[in-house]
Amino acid sequence: MPNTYTQMHLQFVFAVKHRRSLIDPSWKDQLYKYITGIVQQNKHKLLAINGMPDHIHILVGMRPHQSVSDLLQDIKGSSSKWINENQLTDTKFEWQGGYGSFSYGKNQVDSIINYILNQELHHSKTTFLEEFIDLLKSYGIDYEERYLFQEPI
Repeated sequence: MPNTYTQMHLQFVFAVKHRRSLIDPSWKDQLYKYITGIVQQNKHKLLAINGMPDHIHILVGMRPHQSVSDLLQDIKGSSSKWINENQLTDTKFEWQGGYGSFSYGKNQVDSIINYILNQELHHSKTTFLEEFIDLLKSYGIDYEERYLFQEPI
């Protein structure tokens, strides 16, 4: 076949190290724009981004030229460096190791975008850990609780 045809919609979920609430509303939109730029520089399409002070959700139309782990390493490494260089927190900013990655079909994209854009409403009813465990269970992903995102300190 002379061409490559793909349609991959992936949601990435990752947290601030120790689940500390360091993403401040005063600069979170700047962070989201910065991350959008990273995704676009890697030739993917950012469909939605939002989160809470301790974690973030990103929905990406992924191209097959790059691995998920390489993209997430770029996003997490570059954005934490940007936060630290701009001294947006009183302490060193780091993302927690690991992430969740979940795939969706085209017919699910609109509902996932809505879900991501309404994180504040969603988290008025459920915690991040409950949300993440629900995602893992709904995808049938085996996990060990000791390796899940750490509780805030």
